[in-house]
Amino acid sequence: MSSKRVAVVTGANKGVGFGVVRALCKQFDGDVILTARDVDRGQQAVTDLNQEGLRPRFHQLDITDTDSVDALATFLKDNYGGLDFLVNNAAIAYKAKSPASFSEQALESVRCNFTGTLSVTRALTPLLRPHARVVIVSSEASKRAVDKCSSERQAQFRDPSLTMEGLQSLMAEFVQDTAAGTHEQRGWPNTAYGVSKIGETVMAFILTRELAADSREDIIVNACCPGHVDTDMSSHLGPLTIDQGADTPVFLALLPPGAETPKGQFCRLKKAEDW
Repeated sequence: MSSKRVAVVTGANKGVGFGVVRALCKQFDGDVILTARDVDRGQQAVTDLNQEGLRPRFHQLDITDTDSVDALATFLKDNYGGLDFLVNNAAIAYKAKSPASFSEQALESVRCNFTGTLSVTRALTPLLRPHARVVIVSSEASKRAVDKCSSERQAQFRDPSLTMEGLQSLMAEFVQDTAAGTHEQRGWPNTAYGVSKIGETVMAFILTRELAADSREDIIVNACCPGHVDTDMSSHLGPLTIDQGADTPVFLALLPPGAETPKGQFCRLKKAEDW
């Protein structure tokens, strides 16, 4: 088992995740694990980066598959004995013209973006070393969505005593309300992606509160928006390159030991924002 430092980036075979791996390979003195659900696409991404003189490692990861998540955790424990950086980037977004019903979009968006991200984070948190950094790539859409919630819903998400179990219950309630066709009457906005990203952002706040009582020092969690990036997810409408989109996640991943801020916050353009 090596004590070499290691970073994991989820959903990294393309888009912002690929840009994050590229930047970390250049700036981080350790191994960078590029993960992807599809093995062939993940290995091709590694090959593409090899051609740039970069040397990431590949590990398969489907964040919605518990066995896949557990396999990654075992790999990290057996080969590194810990984890230094986790960038939770993997996510889905339905296109505006998707034929899927809103209830289906809500179910799958929450299942992947929120529940999958939480699953990976819960599995890997025990491996975090002192001074580790966890970055949850959320979205400005989370701010827009929470602002469109009823005042009661806003208060629930912004409650400083909200637990992870409470957050999971809220996300499940959203899915149930969309299935019943009552989500708008019950204070939810009409955006499945936005609500799933509310869950991711608030997850970072709660994780920060949980880790405050942890004996391992200086573990920092932040959520961030990479900006409007030219990717498949944005239908290539974003003006930013994937490397520009990687700037903020990488900045947060590489926060120096003892950094006081940002910590447990939502960040955009490398700066914390009110949420």
